Amino acid sequence: MLRIRNESLILQDTLNHLSEFADGIICYDDASTDNTFEILKNHEKVIAVIRNFHWETTPEERLKSETEHRDNLLQLSSRYSPEWIFCTDADERYIGGIKEFINSNDSQNVDIVKIQLFDAYITKEDQQPYAPTSKLLNFRKYFGPERRDIVMLWRPNASIKYIGLDSREPSYTEDSSIATLFYCQHYGKSLSIQHWEETCDYYANYFPYESYGKKWIERKGRAVHEKSDFGRALYKWGDELFSNAINIKP
Repeated sequence: MLRIRNESLILQDTLNHLSEFADGIICYDDASTDNTFEILKNHEKVIAVIRNFHWETTPEERLKSETEHRDNLLQLSSRYSPEWIFCTDADERYIGGIKEFINSNDSQNVDIVKIQLFDAYITKEDQQPYAPTSKLLNFRKYFGPERRDIVMLWRPNASIKYIGLDSREPSYTEDSSIATLFYCQHYGKSLSIQHWEETCDYYANYFPYESYGKKWIERKGRAVHEKSDFGRALYKWGDELFSNAINIKP
């Protein structure tokens, strides 16, 4: 399941990446104004698209739609009777044997998989903008040690649903069997300096000031990092990053 808006820069690579372990991709196109929809409809692994033509602009509507769109995707996915559902964002790249795990005996007693997400950063020596001809996986050299363990993969059942406001993760019952596996490189902060500035403006303009706007306004003009947004040292992807990881809330 993939929810997107105006992701034509990275979308082809995203769909190709997901196709390495997904049998089918369903998408929610949130009123894109670029050629996102054309890329979606021409990819062989995209089996369904929900296309929204009215983009909500107020903070209250944005928070509500973040949840509703993923819930719409979850409801649509049930028509295909999947054994597993994977919820992804376009600016994420995944490392680990996801397909192999799903098909293994090790997955039989697991209901939910949390994936370990790390933010990639633009640094002084690594600030070239992403180009559509590049692969996004391993595009940046440095990552923050802040680790978010996020529910991205699960066996579908009636107890798993999206509720509330601004829900990236679905709700689930306390008796669910959960495993924390695999890694995620998140590039939302590091596609380019221009994209960073656009991201700052996006959260400042369309999300609540106290929880989003103030933080992102203060980040404007600071795309190039020496430390993470949380003030910690950056590390190259690999064992040094993982051994220094600090688990924070999603």
